Amino acid sequence: MSQDALSEFVAATAEEFGIPGVSVGVLMDGQEMYVSHGVTSLGQPLPVDERTLFPVASVTKTVTATALMRLAEQGKVELTAPVRRYVPELKLVDESAAEKITVLNLLNHTAGLDWNLIDADGDDTSLAAFVAKMAELEMIAPPGTRASYSQAGYNLAGRVIEKVTGQDFEQAVAALVLEPLGLSNTFFDLDDVMIRPFAVGYNRDEDGALRTAGPWKAFKAGARGNNPGGGMVSCAADLLRWARFHLGAGDGVLSAEALRAMRTQTVELRGSTLGDGFGICWFLRGVDDVRTIGHGGSGNGQFAELLLVPERNFAVVSLANSGPDGYQFNQAVTRWALEHHLGVVERDPEPVPYDAAQARAVAGRYEIDAMNLDIATDGSGITLAVGIKPEIRAASQTEMPPDYPPAAMGFLPGDGHEYIITEGGLKGQRGFFTLDGDGAVIGVDLAGRLFSRAKGA
Repeated sequence: MSQDALSEFVAATAEEFGIPGVSVGVLMDGQEMYVSHGVTSLGQPLPVDERTLFPVASVTKTVTATALMRLAEQGKVELTAPVRRYVPELKLVDESAAEKITVLNLLNHTAGLDWNLIDADGDDTSLAAFVAKMAELEMIAPPGTRASYSQAGYNLAGRVIEKVTGQDFEQAVAALVLEPLGLSNTFFDLDDVMIRPFAVGYNRDEDGALRTAGPWKAFKAGARGNNPGGGMVSCAADLLRWARFHLGAGDGVLSAEALRAMRTQTVELRGSTLGDGFGICWFLRGVDDVRTIGHGGSGNGQFAELLLVPERNFAVVSLANSGPDGYQFNQAVTRWALEHHLGVVERDPEPVPYDAAQARAVAGRYEIDAMNLDIATDGSGITLAVGIKPEIRAASQTEMPPDYPPAAMGFLPGDGHEYIITEGGLKGQRGFFTLDGDGAVIGVDLAGRLFSRAKGA
């Protein structure tokens, strides 16, 4: 497939979704292809290219996990060891959980930790201060019993890196991973970003107008507590180099065996758009007749997607600087690349007709520590809305991304416990409902995170 065809699709799709600036890269048979469209900023426009910096949010987790894997191969970390071996000061609301959680539980999201602590940094922005406040974080399951995506778990993994190396997380990751692999345009510090071309993020208001998103990395400048889970800044060129490393033999950084272990399933995911299971960090997903590994990231008006097909030596990266439609743009690009480069076609499943009894059974409020998820029915359809808790938004000293308003959803064929969102910024997202022993709905999974049913809902 020619670069012209990719360029035409990227430009048309960016225009369709109204994205100011996008950057796309494809790795195929060892050859790299880059396409960019639009500008870094509406106010001070510069053309986007493959070196333009974007916050990549949770794609950072793949670097944190790889750094820990390198420490494991060096004999400095044991993946099955309790985290307290390395972070003895760890305190959680459940003391038995604090004793049992292993490093691997953090890396495959089975620690039982809720998603994250919002505005947990306060005046002390260190990772140590973040971990100290984890005593306030709710547990959603006993360690090792189920997967639920946790930003806090990865921040704790970053603290393990600090304690083992004696360095700040950012310095350790640079020495362990970034510098050996020549990722010279990947950073954590905004001082490094400001002297290079970077994409400004935007959010779309209810009237359709784009407004500048701040803070740029979704948390205030200098705050380091969320860096291991989502603080990295990179570009399409470096992310394809990163993909090439994970598709290769290790480049002296990791063994080929360790790379294979990272993409081998360690825990199952059910009914999730993100994948069929977790490896070590990577989401594993079957698409048509191939197996993919990948990870996405969503920040404040910024979206990133990285997808690899190891058996075909293929990778695609897509970066977009507008919310909420940057997510839809990235999904469209990855699907197009899979179809036109590999002949692999991915289609969303069709929901079954509306069932009033099913809808009433799931309607209500669900929550994690930072967000509410509301499912409602009017007797003819069912909707899902998700957003930051109003009290957290009101108390925050920094601007937060907008909420996702109610959007249509439907149940999928089968036992009636799986669903798909069919419109809006989360269109195509799939998840499932958790039931207790009596068949009552007690939770809903969205984007790999378990939202527990609120009391009385």
